[in-house]
Amino acid sequence: MDAQGRGQAEDIDPADQWVLNPDTGDYELRLPSSAPQSPVPGPRRAAPAPGPEVPAPRRRRATPEEPPPGRRDRRRPAKKKAKKKSKGKKILLWTGGTMAFVILAVGTAGYLYLQHLNDNIESLPDDGASTGGFQKDQAINILLIGTDKRTGSGNDGYGDKGSAGHADTTLLLHVSKDRSNATALSIPRDLIVDIPDCPTTQEDGSTKVIQGSTGVRFNQSLGQSGRTPSCTMRTVTELTGVKPDNFMVADFNAVKTLSSAVGGVEVCLAKDIDDPDSHLNLPAGKHTIEGEEALAFVRTRHSVGFGGDLSRIQLQQQFLSSLMRQLKSNDTLTSPTKMVKLAEAATEALTVDSKLDSIGKLKDLGMELGKLDTKNLTFATVPVIDNPAEPKPVTVVLKEGPAQQVFDMIKSDVSFTEVKKKEKEEKKKEDAAVAARLEGAKSEPSEVRVRVLNGGASAGSAGRELTYLQNEAGVTRSENAGNAPAELAKTTLEYAPDQADQARALAEILGLSGAAMKPGKSVTNSQGLPTMTLTLGKDFKGAGVKLDATSGQAPKDLQKSTADKVECAK
Repeated sequence: MDAQGRGQAEDIDPADQWVLNPDTGDYELRLPSSAPQSPVPGPRRAAPAPGPEVPAPRRRRATPEEPPPGRRDRRRPAKKKAKKKSKGKKILLWTGGTMAFVILAVGTAGYLYLQHLNDNIESLPDDGASTGGFQKDQAINILLIGTDKRTGSGNDGYGDKGSAGHADTTLLLHVSKDRSNATALSIPRDLIVDIPDCPTTQEDGSTKVIQGSTGVRFNQSLGQSGRTPSCTMRTVTELTGVKPDNFMVADFNAVKTLSSAVGGVEVCLAKDIDDPDSHLNLPAGKHTIEGEEALAFVRTRHSVGFGGDLSRIQLQQQFLSSLMRQLKSNDTLTSPTKMVKLAEAATEALTVDSKLDSIGKLKDLGMELGKLDTKNLTFATVPVIDNPAEPKPVTVVLKEGPAQQVFDMIKSDVSFTEVKKKEKEEKKKEDAAVAARLEGAKSEPSEVRVRVLNGGASAGSAGRELTYLQNEAGVTRSENAGNAPAELAKTTLEYAPDQADQARALAEILGLSGAAMKPGKSVTNSQGLPTMTLTLGKDFKGAGVKLDATSGQAPKDLQKSTADKVECAK
């Protein structure tokens, strides 16, 4: 297409070009006369002459929209068949950052329009920080980054005008291998982390290593010192042990344009909010917001919760849950007009890594993500505590035990929701006696007697676990017995038959599986009393960390919610 033809195609809103074809009974997206028409579906037509030569569009089917009053299609059987056939060909796209997830379902609109959407997408190198891209037969981990960089019209009134931007809102989206569940883990921007050295591709193709930083806020992993999203990727890997497959980045405009494209997003407030900093002014109750008001909602923090970033994260999660429900509703998915507007808004709002730099690649990802039921998507926040190094804390640090437990659950592909899964064959064959070790009465923690040995864990692990047991778990009758005579791959708890109730209590505290419990003999502790023996193996991950991540038990105080519910912000 020449420059003139391209300009004409971009000046006309494709949402206004859907026309009923009386020959086929289907709707078609009619592009400008200087370009060939792209039927959806219908017989292929030759390009009109004169006009520039372009590749003929492939014939595909799209989801038809309900005809306007007075123009209903009388050939209902054909229409019903076309709708059923097109269901599996919807293009689904999830975007990142403060709007985080967007499902984009677009009936195929022909070669020219797809090329136009491809031209909208901006991409950056992943600099080797990713796995190389998601795989259809594996669990998926997408890093979604919302930057506070002030770009685009109308965004210069929010302060920090000259900043290169930060990783202001970051979520690690994990989708299970079987697509039955997903977890969106929010990483607080004020979390103190170590940012590793970041090899970064420059505009001339050369590579520059940006020096890392120790003990700084997570939000400095993007924008600062020339850091790109690949640097945020490396920081997340360093923090969680999870290596992302891809990244997506969006700025303030994404929230405004996408919320408007779906016709608004429903949110709920438990109290009136008038925040001059974010420009949000809404009374208590439910509201449908879009554009500037939607941006104000996800940015406000001073008027909710404790007035900090952790409170704002809960607002953002509520917004994203509602946005997802709206996008998966029939009002959106069956409307070609809304789909075209979403296609325009999403592709213009996104910056993706080079492994996701086309509509085709985004479609493949979206088709995988679209298999998920929103009731099995859990929004959670990395467990943190106030930074003890600050007299008046403004930053946070990891709550080590629970945080590591959350990270391990994601790495082990364990759901945070009660998802009914198929039993694995090995589970069916599990010895009933082993499973029964966890069943029965449990002693109070103060009645449990145990000595702790280090049998392959890192140096000092027995002492740290003992401190946790005594000070946090209430197992006061415990003692450090030094190193085990041999190293073990797995942590074990040996106990006598009359200590089974104590063993079950300790197993629950430590997250031990039935296989880790070894009926045997008791030993004598320093007070001359019979006691159990806990030997920490190479699988020991840290004091207070559940040893069996596959148990599916999230930390009791984990802040989380699911995407199928509306929760009013307080």
